[in-house]
Amino acid sequence: MISSPDASPAPSPTRYYASDFYRLTNRRTTSPLTPDFDSTEHVSSAFLNRRSVAATDRRGNAPGHASPCTVQGSAPNLRQYRQGSGSSVQEDRTGVAQSFLESINTALPPRSTSPDDKNDVATPDSGSCTCCCHCGRSSSWRISGPRGHRRSKSYTAMRTGISELSGIDWEPHQPTIAAEIPKAFGPGESPLERLPVEILDNIIGQLALDIPPAGYGPRNVDLVACLLTSRTIHVATINTLYSHITLPHSSIFSKFLKHISEYPGLGTIAKRLDLSHFTSVGLGRSRQVNSELQNMTSRSLLKCLELTPEIQEVLLQENLDDDVDENVLRKIFFDLKKLRAVDFCASSSKPFVESFSTSLTYLIDRPSFNLSIRRLGLHECFTLPSSTFEILLPRMPRLTHLDVSHTRITDNALLAIPNTASLTHLNLGRCTSISGRGVVDFLTSHPAARQLQYLNLSCDIARYRLLWEADIERLLPGLPTTLRSLNLNGAKIRHWHAPLLIPLTKHLEELSLASAELSIQDINSFFCPGSPPSSPQIEGSCREKDEEVWVPPSLHYLDLSSIPSITQSALFGTSCMLLSLDTAPLEVIELGDKAISSLRECRNTNKRLGWVVKELGRRGWYVRDSKDVTNVSGKRSWKMGAMWWGMRKCPVAWGEVGGLYGHYMFKK
Repeated sequence: MISSPDASPAPSPTRYYASDFYRLTNRRTTSPLTPDFDSTEHVSSAFLNRRSVAATDRRGNAPGHASPCTVQGSAPNLRQYRQGSGSSVQEDRTGVAQSFLESINTALPPRSTSPDDKNDVATPDSGSCTCCCHCGRSSSWRISGPRGHRRSKSYTAMRTGISELSGIDWEPHQPTIAAEIPKAFGPGESPLERLPVEILDNIIGQLALDIPPAGYGPRNVDLVACLLTSRTIHVATINTLYSHITLPHSSIFSKFLKHISEYPGLGTIAKRLDLSHFTSVGLGRSRQVNSELQNMTSRSLLKCLELTPEIQEVLLQENLDDDVDENVLRKIFFDLKKLRAVDFCASSSKPFVESFSTSLTYLIDRPSFNLSIRRLGLHECFTLPSSTFEILLPRMPRLTHLDVSHTRITDNALLAIPNTASLTHLNLGRCTSISGRGVVDFLTSHPAARQLQYLNLSCDIARYRLLWEADIERLLPGLPTTLRSLNLNGAKIRHWHAPLLIPLTKHLEELSLASAELSIQDINSFFCPGSPPSSPQIEGSCREKDEEVWVPPSLHYLDLSSIPSITQSALFGTSCMLLSLDTAPLEVIELGDKAISSLRECRNTNKRLGWVVKELGRRGWYVRDSKDVTNVSGKRSWKMGAMWWGMRKCPVAWGEVGGLYGHYMFKK
């Protein structure tokens, strides 16, 4: 009951509950099924997916947390069940190697109709209200009123609602006088603001997030706070926010496009347009409904590229292949003069293929025209015709990264790469239109293949085998010493090829030998010269060798899946030294389904040996869990931002792994 200090007690008191607040104040909450965007607020693109201020708790609660006074009987906040991309894989950098976070679309929970939900009385241990009002308020109180009575936040909410209805202010507001705090520095004179622009940009750049949060949660909150700090910090923050544009949803893209249309100068700051996280999954709309909304179309995408003339990296993927028409491709290939990287990961629709082929007719009519693109990603674009590669690749004289995994590239297209190119990353995995002889000729004689760091020559032996015994004998001695990752999955590797592999282990960090015909002794020879001892005391045996002659391997990752000799019993046997400390820095062994299933059941043995099983999708790894051995970070410059081992998609832009690109790198 609420009474005025001067009024007499009411004869028939009226009791109000917290659930009556919105009825008394005639206020409505935003529908939980609709994203709460403020289209009138001018914000930068990096935080366009931030929730509206009206959606946050009005009583000082942090976004994403439950209110301390929850209305009893009401449905839970369904926004917390929103998820992001339907197939998003992200590296978990807080755990051991091969730890990943995978987003899964969670269905909306059904509204409860139980009568207990409407009159649920909290227990004293829960920290909520246990009085007769059942308001569910927090246990925190504040002193208010002339008599010093304790009043909860729910009381304040009801008092505000009653005051709005009756027009009577039951408790006059006490004027508060804010104490003036003397400022240590004047405007623009703080040590942070006086730093050089380059250093200030690097400091603020550490606050940026490459991967958007799942759903519609706030993103880049720290950068948003920096925008309100000072004019100097505001300018530096704007450069960071607009340098890398990540657009996960069509609504955010539409808002960003409207913003740079009103302020064209902001579009010139953009250097990367990242649509690798773009998806309609989780929005509650189908693909047909999205096309009717006209947020993301070929016209809007073309307009976006026109308003970002300084763009250097464009990252697309299969969810946008219908929107990448001929005009968009012509803009990307021929009009963006500073473009350095473009990725069309898994784009294979018929409209995309037709537009791609038509746009390249411009190159046929102009034989002297060269493209400025240095990093090209056509991973899983298996519907593109072979003629596309024969037209496109000869026009890239500065090519450094080429991912054409599971495409129809031919030997002629591969040999047509200009001699001025300097390939560091080449992915030819699962390409059935090339021959082993043509690949070996290119890798051993072409000038563009002398600085390779990442090379993927894997194949699916159920359909096609790329490299045979003779190809392996020609290839292995001719590989450059700059190579750090080599994938020979499916190659016809026999036991007499082991001596040819040993020199490569001195500079390789990743080696994939799936389906190879190697024994335990052959694999042991990578880590210790000569035949391994049969004694169970394997550890320390290699240390007795002559260190001046024997150079230890640099392998961190070894793919031994589908090798008949590699089983759970063989790994635990005394003749295998893979799990010993002598194989350090080896920390990840990829195995087949059968071996992983057996190791999964040996929890006590895994713990005793210091190894743990990690799985993601169709892949499984046996990972060393010893911090004394694996204390070196997995970051490498040739990984371009990735942390863990065994990636099967070649990155074309530096950044954290996430979204659909993470799915093709580590899951598929």
